[in-house]
Amino acid sequence: MKALLARLKIDSYILMLISTVALASILPARGAGVAVAGAAADIGIVVLFFMHGARLSRQSVVDGAKHWRLHGAVGSVTYLVFPLLGLALAALPFLDPWMRTGILFLTLLPSTVQSSIAFTAIARGNVAGAVCSAAFSNLAGIFLTPLMVAVLLTGQQGGISGAMVLAIVTQLLLPFLAGHLLQPWLAAWISRQRRLLTATDRGSILLVVYAAFSAAVVDGLWARVSSGDLLLLAGISSAILALVLTLTRLLGKWLNFSREDIVVLQFCGSKKSLASGVPMAGVLFPPATVGSIILPLMIFHQIQLMVCAVLASRYGRDS
Repeated sequence: MKALLARLKIDSYILMLISTVALASILPARGAGVAVAGAAADIGIVVLFFMHGARLSRQSVVDGAKHWRLHGAVGSVTYLVFPLLGLALAALPFLDPWMRTGILFLTLLPSTVQSSIAFTAIARGNVAGAVCSAAFSNLAGIFLTPLMVAVLLTGQQGGISGAMVLAIVTQLLLPFLAGHLLQPWLAAWISRQRRLLTATDRGSILLVVYAAFSAAVVDGLWARVSSGDLLLLAGISSAILALVLTLTRLLGKWLNFSREDIVVLQFCGSKKSLASGVPMAGVLFPPATVGSIILPLMIFHQIQLMVCAVLASRYGRDS
């Protein structure tokens, strides 16, 4: 089964996410189960961001600052080019409101970490640069994504409230900072427990997805979303990814980056993080809307993995 999925370039985790969505669609949390699912999702978010902070080494931050042009380019694509694309797409008159919000939210997220580094390594790029760029992107996203959501989605979500600020601080910022402060003491343990931590990360996200889709299904999600909507999202996601991959390559050449750094710019600059996006959506949006808002992110995530896996393999063979 794993070999078949690998040949088809399908991430097995995506199948787990789809299964979780199916479970929430058939057996959504109701009654007392809503509070249990919500509490479990909140705990999962706290654990997830604590571990994000614990994995970010101080040395990677210090080393990364030395290559500021590369990291600045990645950050500009992630937090300037992508949001501008999101705003342009959100203005399309034929998109439903939930789709506009989901696409715009997708474009405001930080880059991935694991897959950006893995694809850079396969493509024989600057792995150290990818580690620093991805780490910086995620660190910036803790602050920038909630801020941009508050500014750019004000008309659709009612702006930022005191409750939202409290949730951001208690569920995102404080756990992240606590994990990072404890990183020197946790680093050795983390390096020995990678499988356990991967399972914890993925389990936390699945909890949030289940809680989000349960609330959305009870609120009538599948009466509003059609198969045509899903195909449209797949087409928009493919177009966004193709455009950003092209722009990052041209930008890298214009900045006279080496081949290895262009690879970093492409793979770190074109990605959007499911691991950060799902829990952030759970904190930033009303429960009944989270399921539809993260649909574009889930679709984009699988497309970016499939396309970048092929691109990285080709770069690796040609180097």
